[in-house]
Amino acid sequence: MPHAKAIDIVYLWVDGSDAVWRHKRARAARGLSARDRAGLAPHSNVEGRFRDNDELRYNLRALQRFFPGHGHIYLVTDAQTPAWLVPSAGLSVVDHRALMPAAALPTFDSGHIESYIHHIEGLSERFIYLNDDVFFGKPVVPGDWFWENGTYATWSDEPPVADAPLHPQASALVNASRLSRQWLAAHEPPSQGTPATPYAHTFRTFAHSPRPMLRSLLYELEGLAPGLFDSVRSTVFRTWHKPTIVSDFVIRWALAHGRVRLRESSHAYVGSGDVGLARSLDALASRFGEVDFCCINDTTDDAPSHDPRLGLVRGMLQQCFPDASRFERMAPGERRTGPRSNSPEPLHFQPRQRLPAADELVPLA
Repeated sequence: MPHAKAIDIVYLWVDGSDAVWRHKRARAARGLSARDRAGLAPHSNVEGRFRDNDELRYNLRALQRFFPGHGHIYLVTDAQTPAWLVPSAGLSVVDHRALMPAAALPTFDSGHIESYIHHIEGLSERFIYLNDDVFFGKPVVPGDWFWENGTYATWSDEPPVADAPLHPQASALVNASRLSRQWLAAHEPPSQGTPATPYAHTFRTFAHSPRPMLRSLLYELEGLAPGLFDSVRSTVFRTWHKPTIVSDFVIRWALAHGRVRLRESSHAYVGSGDVGLARSLDALASRFGEVDFCCINDTTDDAPSHDPRLGLVRGMLQQCFPDASRFERMAPGERRTGPRSNSPEPLHFQPRQRLPAADELVPLA
């Protein structure tokens, strides 16, 4: 199998400003039945869910800096390619049409799309799945993410999940936890030779993190829980009663079966719609080189693309990751650096400066 000994990287990416794609999205939204619209999850069709704020460009820069020994990169898209992307033997663009059945398309639900990522041709057994807004924050040591027979996971710092049914206004991760509990409580057989004991659920969500995955385990669960996979694969937009399973059920089943071990990781989460965004970004920037991972989530919803909060995010990322990766065309004045050694020593950044406002930023080519 190609790249079998490497740790490949899988990204999902979308450019929500693309006119052709926007027409496709609008047509799909108009085609929803009243029942489908009632099942939509909160924020399932807002601009922030699909906006490209250059996160992928900076994510690749962070990947090159912190994990230069990564394997092949697979970028899963809906007939789109970033304009700045340089063709490379180390990166493949995987179109939805090459990965998913035609009857399932189009879909605008990342939980639906990610349920197919283990079907990527040539994907390594061990791989890491990343949303483009989830960044490595310090040099990656593979042993912190994978062990001989499994992977590691980290709980989030979010409040505990209430012991309640799925709810239309709950977040995707909260409802995913509840869905996993329902399935595991109903399907988990007792261990052979031991008294029957019910499945014990931990009422917490997993962190917004890079997801270390085993390809064979995803295939195993696809056969073990076809109903769950079929359910999430029936969505057009994210729905509250068919939440993501890769970010909870896969991990939780593996945890119950000794295939995942919990690990304390230093991590951070910032929403671009948060009060005190500049202060949060400044604090996060000071931790790059020390934090295991972070998520900078676009929670500005339907704000316009020139919203100054989005400019603050780009400004911070540009300051922390100014060097173009080998996967991008360089803008005037930028410089490119080669892969750095995967050293466990912390990186040191220049003293913090005032973050530029949105209208002060120089657009990237």
